[in-house]
Amino acid sequence: MDTTSHPGAELVEKSAVELRRLIGSKAVSPVELLEACIARIAHLNPYVNAVTATCFERARTEARAAESAVMRGDTLGLLHGLPLGVKDLESTEGLLTTWGSPLYRDHVPAQDIELVARLRRAGGIVAGKTNVPEMGAGANSRNDVWGATGNPFDPNLNAGGSSGGSAAALACDMLPVCTGSDTGGSLRIPAAKCGVVGFRPSPGIVPSVRKPLGWTPISVVGPMGRTVDDACLQLAASAGMHAGDALSYPLDAMSFLAPAPVDLSTLRVAWTEDFGTCAVDDGIRATFRAKIEAMRHMLRRCDRVDFDMGEAHRCFDVLRAEAFVAGMQAAYERDPDSLGPNPRANYEMGARMSLLDSAWAQAEQTRLINRFQATFADYDLVLSPTTPVSPFPWTQPYASHINGEPQANYYRWLALTYVVTLTTHPAITLPCGLDHAGMPFGLQVVGGFRTDHRVLGAARAMEQAFAAHPPLRRPRPDLARLRASRAEPPLTSIVTSPPVFGGRDAQAAAVSAV
Repeated sequence: MDTTSHPGAELVEKSAVELRRLIGSKAVSPVELLEACIARIAHLNPYVNAVTATCFERARTEARAAESAVMRGDTLGLLHGLPLGVKDLESTEGLLTTWGSPLYRDHVPAQDIELVARLRRAGGIVAGKTNVPEMGAGANSRNDVWGATGNPFDPNLNAGGSSGGSAAALACDMLPVCTGSDTGGSLRIPAAKCGVVGFRPSPGIVPSVRKPLGWTPISVVGPMGRTVDDACLQLAASAGMHAGDALSYPLDAMSFLAPAPVDLSTLRVAWTEDFGTCAVDDGIRATFRAKIEAMRHMLRRCDRVDFDMGEAHRCFDVLRAEAFVAGMQAAYERDPDSLGPNPRANYEMGARMSLLDSAWAQAEQTRLINRFQATFADYDLVLSPTTPVSPFPWTQPYASHINGEPQANYYRWLALTYVVTLTTHPAITLPCGLDHAGMPFGLQVVGGFRTDHRVLGAARAMEQAFAAHPPLRRPRPDLARLRASRAEPPLTSIVTSPPVFGGRDAQAAAVSAV
């Protein structure tokens, strides 16, 4: 069966930027686009389980209103008429928000969190939620509420996390806009595994109002997209100061819509397979080296560089555990067994720590940041793999071993992204062909301190250059050949959110998406 043969199949495959242009020129109706997205979700979601709770009837009402605004000639927002998928760590008014936890299986928030409110004010139409690991803890989007999200290139394999549902929905062209967030790689890892773009902006660019530790720079909200321009479109609609995030500051959000072009031939690029401290599969190392060889002629310089990341692993352990203690103390003290193994492990790790551990970690992060800055005296960008292993079965909770080396905990295998988190530098993952196992390969591109525009401009130039080189261009899943996962239990199906309010406020609990 051709799973893409439904009304509007070609329409949903267009980029978000192109769809917004077509809506603005009256060539496409928001109603037509929404119905095409709903049809695509109905056709493909049973195979990958990316979309969870939905609000299609409300979205249809909003799409009709969006269509009327176009016909009246009203001023239109950046996302006007674009269907939107919201990661299930972000509260959505009137729409089931579970954080992937049985504790909040019936939780329907009374209002949108700031990120969602901004995207809706820009004209986005919330169509549904996208799947996550429980409380965002982990990089395999499976939980006891919604089940597991499968990879669009092979539903038996994982889609990454914690923004796995968003990445899979984008890769399957279910929705043109999907949100993400990132502490240790939650935007970058699933984007890499599903062949889409994920941008971790500098802290404070997009306000993150749900983190209980308001001054921490490790948790950010950022955009995902099928292209760099799509990510820029969402970033422009969501960036800007908000009192709910102490790290946010005044900025020109529209400046992200069209960052200055970058000439690749002028760039001095450093590359590393492992930042000197991360376990990386030999196959990924070989793939990465081949990618570097295929692109080095495009760049002014492309040099292998060594890094001193100090005690980055212990530092991240402490800072991550602090966030879990701050967000989950009440739930843990009420009933420890109510938390799944990953969030509970992080909470208990933090509860055993002392003020000495916390002070050391803050100081170690500062030392690490200072050392990392030195690289950008000689280089414009740093390149690395985004993930250390090819996608593995979603029935396997995490990568417990890499090259036979046991990993210390369920998130240690994510070190390629979390060591970059500790530096506070902007980072984007770009689709970069296939890996040694025939699955999407993500190239992590890291810029200098607060050089978000420069990173986006360089990423766009890379994306355009890669498109002409088959080993480097973005891979596309063969959606016509999707088959249900062979693993048990079967993937769950989408549901329509109940039109009632209930549950408990868990906003503070979902603090540490990987």
